[in-house]
Amino acid sequence: MRVLITGITGMAGSHLAEYLLGLGFEVFGTYRWRSRMENLEDLTASGRLNLIGDNGPIANVAALSQLVEDRLRPEAVNLIEGDLTDAVSMRRVVGAVLPDRIFHLAAQSFVPTSWNAPADTLETNIVGEVKLLEAVREAGINPLIHIAGSSEEYGLVHPDEVPIKETNPLRPLSPYAVSKVAQELLALQYHHSYGLRCIVTRAFNHEGPRRGHVFVTSSLARQIAEIEKGYKPPVIRVGDVTIERDWTDVRDMVRAYHLALEKCRPGEVYNIGRGEAMTVEAMLDLLLSMTKVPVKIEQDPARMRPSDVRLLRCDCSKFKQETGWEPQIPFKTTLRDLLDYWRKRV
Repeated sequence: MRVLITGITGMAGSHLAEYLLGLGFEVFGTYRWRSRMENLEDLTASGRLNLIGDNGPIANVAALSQLVEDRLRPEAVNLIEGDLTDAVSMRRVVGAVLPDRIFHLAAQSFVPTSWNAPADTLETNIVGEVKLLEAVREAGINPLIHIAGSSEEYGLVHPDEVPIKETNPLRPLSPYAVSKVAQELLALQYHHSYGLRCIVTRAFNHEGPRRGHVFVTSSLARQIAEIEKGYKPPVIRVGDVTIERDWTDVRDMVRAYHLALEKCRPGEVYNIGRGEAMTVEAMLDLLLSMTKVPVKIEQDPARMRPSDVRLLRCDCSKFKQETGWEPQIPFKTTLRDLLDYWRKRV
């Protein structure tokens, strides 16, 4: 069974690659020349990362297909250069790999960036997905396709609407959230129009080692690690700590992604989350319980958003009924692993 992961160099993508490799899949992933590769360091260190090569100068799918077969290492994660914004690049990659499963995780995924670069966010997330789906159609294959949506799609959620079901109205509050709604609708349209076997998940917040430092859990953990090392004054800068989120460990989330393609129905949408809400303040308190350094908390205006989703709590019953999935890693363990991750890096 051959899988292709877009966004393999991200937090979720790298954990998913390791998980699927452990299950015996042939794992391929796309990267760009400017991709940051640190999330694949464990694979590199263990000799399980295989760079098939730069497909830029390769003129056609047949040539890249031969290169894939010549250089494929089934025991490793195989990387091929591919850019979602380039239709030719996507056709080459999909046509050469001919995957049985596609996990589409690549996106501009940081909400504040979407405020600063809305057009780029929409181009990458929406048009990029179209180019991927068109590449699948042109290759004449019919893989199972996972589209990674987001709980941010729900946006403005009223208190009487939690826990949030898949039937809740979508009221996106950021350009990023709008782009994820469009991704979802496109996937469902391609399913109904062309028969592509797209399965959409709306993942609620997922965290753990390798989380980018700009995201709130990772930002706070990194600040604590820097204070512990004496690299900065004992002041933690925060945004709005009253918002509530439903946090799951990324390693539980990638198990869910795998199960989504194994057991869920194409053309359907599924929430994935723990089903418990916690404020950012309570999450920070958990992190601070893991350190002995005294700190002062200060609000940073730069960390405030023009509009923010106040409350996200997941109703995951539909997904659990069809897959049997349950989160296994306590959130306190997630935060401890994240803090230790930054302690090794600052």
